Amino acid sequence: MPDFDRKQHWENVYDNKSPLEVSWFQREPERSLAMIADCGTDRHQPVIDIGGGASVLVDRLLDLGYSHLSVLDISQNALDATRKRLGGKAELVEWLVADITEFEPPHCFHVWHDRAVFHFLTKADDRAKYVASLHNALPVGGHAIIAAFAIGGPEKCSGLDIVQYDLEKLTKALGPEFKLVEQASENHMTPAGGEQKFSYFHMQRTQ
Repeated sequence: MPDFDRKQHWENVYDNKSPLEVSWFQREPERSLAMIADCGTDRHQPVIDIGGGASVLVDRLLDLGYSHLSVLDISQNALDATRKRLGGKAELVEWLVADITEFEPPHCFHVWHDRAVFHFLTKADDRAKYVASLHNALPVGGHAIIAAFAIGGPEKCSGLDIVQYDLEKLTKALGPEFKLVEQASENHMTPAGGEQKFSYFHMQRTQ
C-alpha cells in the first residue's frame, strides 16, 4: 500500500474508539510487569514503553516507584488519553510522539518494552529501521521485552497485516547482539471477548 499513512491510521483508531475498546487493551499488564521486574532494573533507571499509547503500563510502573519513564506512540490521540488519565502524574513521564521507524532516541534506556508494535512492521526495511532504533537506544547489558502475535495467532489486527513471531524469527530479526533471557506465551482476551495468542520475549543485549 504505497499511499498508506501509518500515523493517520492510528490517529483515526484512537479518534473513533475508546482506549478501553481496542483489541489489545489490557486492564492489568501482568506479564509485562513481571518481565520488567525480572530485568533487575533500579527504579530510577530509564524505561521506555514503545507503542504505549493508551496502555496502563505506565500507570502501574509509576505506582511501583519507577521514576524515569518514557512512553512513545505514533498517535498523539493515544498519548493525550493517557496523559488525561494520569492527571498531575503525567508530568513525571517523558512523552514521545514518533513513528518507531523514524525514532531517534533522546538518550539511552535500560529497558525497552514493546507489546504489539514490532509485529505490525511487515516490510523488511521498516523492521531494519526499528532494530536500528533499538540498537541506538539500548546499551550493552540493556533489556528488550518484545511481545508479538505468536505463530498460529491472528494474521491481522486493526485491519492491518502483521508478522507472527517465534524465537527463531525474532532472534534473526534482532541480530546476534541479543540473547534470550526468558520466553512466555499468553492468550490475551480482547475487550470484545476474542482470543489472541501472544509470545513474549525478554532479550538482553550482550554486544
